[in-house]
Amino acid sequence: MLPRRQILLGAALGIAGAALPTVRPKGAKASGVMDHQLLESLQVCTPKDALTRLKEGNARFAKAWAAASATGTPEQRMQKLSTIWEQDCQIDPIALAKGQKPFAAILSCADSRVDPAWMFASGSGELFQVRSAGNTAFDEAIASMEFAVAVLGTPLVVTMGHSGCGAVKAAIATEPLTPMLEILVKPIRANLRSGDDLTQAIEGNARYSAVQLTARSAVLKDAVAAGKLTIRSAYFDIGSGVVTWS
Repeated sequence: MLPRRQILLGAALGIAGAALPTVRPKGAKASGVMDHQLLESLQVCTPKDALTRLKEGNARFAKAWAAASATGTPEQRMQKLSTIWEQDCQIDPIALAKGQKPFAAILSCADSRVDPAWMFASGSGELFQVRSAGNTAFDEAIASMEFAVAVLGTPLVVTMGHSGCGAVKAAIATEPLTPMLEILVKPIRANLRSGDDLTQAIEGNARYSAVQLTARSAVLKDAVAAGKLTIRSAYFDIGSGVVTWS
């Protein structure tokens, strides 16, 4: 049985977002329980182990990323990269129009070079994504992850930093920032350690965001305690395309 606060969260989101197909899709029962046939259609690509699937998808991406780097034209590079989906599947778009059942949720940076769907070779409907500069666990990000876990049943949440992150660079630097940027880098500065280089600071920031998810959300903390949720942090190296895990 779900903890009471998760039930209340699902009810609140169902009321507040009754018009959203992801909360109560066409084809769902009046109680909010998704129709069995629709659920099967949405889970056709769901792996047995979400983390293993992400690792396998990234291995395909990194191999194609390296091959693309050695290729001459932009068109040829795209052809190399498109091979990452040859071993994957795609959920029926008709089913996706009625609902979603992502197998993982990713909190990552808004950087244009960081696209979780690409780096994990995932199709539409497989990854629930929250992206903001610096991949910090801000209030709306945590609320979004609560929705993914408590309402959509997502079993894995990943907080991911990346090489050369501009937000972490700004947090380390001493130059003045705009008021809004100061707010953005505040949680990053809160976890900086003296002596860390940029890469270490980025990795530490991803770990800090992961810790904040359960420290500030009883819903996520309860899901972890119940064995229904795993939270991991990761680091994406743009040059190699490789994701490493901590």
